[in-house]
Amino acid sequence: MDSADGGNSAYGRRAFKRSKSHFTDRITADGRGGWPVEPGRYRLVVSRACPWASRSLVSRRLLGLEDALSLAVADPIQDDRSWRFTLDRDGRDPVLGIRYLSEAYDRRETDYPGGVSVPAIVDVSSGKLVTNDFQQITLDFATEWTALHREGAPDLYPSALSDEIDAVMADVYEDVNNGVYRAGFATDQAEYEAACADVFRRLDLLTSRLARQRYLVGDTITEADIRLFTTLVRFDAVYHGHFKCNRWKLAENEVLWAYVRDLYQTPGFGDTVDFDHIKRHYHQVHTGINPTGIVPLGPDLSGWLTAHHREELGGRPFGDGTPPGPVPADEEVPARGRP
Repeated sequence: MDSADGGNSAYGRRAFKRSKSHFTDRITADGRGGWPVEPGRYRLVVSRACPWASRSLVSRRLLGLEDALSLAVADPIQDDRSWRFTLDRDGRDPVLGIRYLSEAYDRRETDYPGGVSVPAIVDVSSGKLVTNDFQQITLDFATEWTALHREGAPDLYPSALSDEIDAVMADVYEDVNNGVYRAGFATDQAEYEAACADVFRRLDLLTSRLARQRYLVGDTITEADIRLFTTLVRFDAVYHGHFKCNRWKLAENEVLWAYVRDLYQTPGFGDTVDFDHIKRHYHQVHTGINPTGIVPLGPDLSGWLTAHHREELGGRPFGDGTPPGPVPADEEVPARGRP
């Protein structure tokens, strides 16, 4: 998720265009681009508010990369310098020693386009940004970081299904992941209506698909499910009201509501979600949309823990693997962010 050009008040007052990742270096098993996979070398910077960053949180947990790749969590409330480490003691990330993520960007390049975004991976020794390519980071976690995966890690991007996964993810990205932003940041009625129609057209198609199968592709969790989950888990909390994607609530769609609860209750998904960070970020940062900065009390979160019955469709969440272990104590979501 990018910082706003012109500051937070610009959200909802300027035409929306998703910035492409400018720093697209890859961290690979053979180090062919200069960045080899090495335990402890890199730090993942995220905001729990951001759906794009949340993909990397889920993938890292499912694959068991916590010990190999340390985690920095930014304050959900940005100022006009973007993501900051004010959740940490003295307002500095304890490993990188910086106050703002932009400092790692500046060490890599000055006058870079596209703003400061998360997820970001930083080289610890140099303090330089390596990549902010949110589309590629999790794919590389699944395919390039395999030597550091935990025992029993699932295959999130099986080669036999990669073409179908790519096709599903492309549609989900255009109409759902990015579609809610096109609707929420629209600056005229026609633009909003077209984007909102795309969101619900795709959700209707996904409803039909998921009515007959537990997961999006194959009978196990894949990268496609991670990418849909991070939008759906935010839908009723922020996209329905704040972004005006309000044809219906997710909780009113029997299939999608059961699907996202199934994933939420699966280790590695819900234990990365902080509803408090999500709500405060969207409602307090997007002042062009919500100038009062008032954060709504709802929705009621208790439904996230209710029975979903999706196991009746079969499927094996982790394939031949096993669930991830407990969340590291210093990465647990505070009680106020959980149901």
